[in-house]
Amino acid sequence: MAPAGLGQSVGWLSRAIPLLLALSAGRAPALPEVCKYCPGPAHDTSEVDHYCKQRQELKLRARCCLTKQGTIVGLDLQNCSLKELDTFLAEAHSAIVLDLQANPFLNISTSVFRNFTELQTLVLPLKIDCPGGFYAWDNITCGKDSCICHKQRNQCNNTVEPALCPENAYCVPDGPGLFQCLCTSGFHGYKCLREGSFPLLMFSGILGTITFCISILLWGTQLRKIKAS
Repeated sequence: MAPAGLGQSVGWLSRAIPLLLALSAGRAPALPEVCKYCPGPAHDTSEVDHYCKQRQELKLRARCCLTKQGTIVGLDLQNCSLKELDTFLAEAHSAIVLDLQANPFLNISTSVFRNFTELQTLVLPLKIDCPGGFYAWDNITCGKDSCICHKQRNQCNNTVEPALCPENAYCVPDGPGLFQCLCTSGFHGYKCLREGSFPLLMFSGILGTITFCISILLWGTQLRKIKAS
């Protein structure tokens, strides 16, 4: 026969565990920092607001349009006094709609949008060109104060320059006007010219040995300085 205290503990756990599971399931995912980068909610006239409210499975939180899992599909950073885009924007690489109008940008580098492969609508101030230019988008329309870059093109389907990647490599889109070349299976190294798998164990061993030797050298140098002082 089990002790009374043990039975009470088991009974308490049997009631507490379902409650904890229910609370964790109902808890909303943490809001990404980029959604709070600019104060206030998304503008009700923005492309982000329009896109999000048309789809019941999406929800507006701060400056972001999010899925139930917390993935960013829209980001409204219009009128945020941004002069440049920093690495903070990378957190929104899954965005389909991105509104950056009414900001005093001096220029925007195409590399800022690296990995933004899902981006289909990008709103920019009038003086800023769409990243990648006309060849990166199906359509670019400009109004009085802003330009909208519509439907990102797959650069790997470029018919003007079909040989984008070297032999033994294949092309993968990497954002507006951007792509990267990945080695096919069985090849690695510069321009994927080396055949066979990458010698990971050998590389790790050499790197570890070098790191260890440098650490010993620095430790000995600091020890001599301490004794000298």
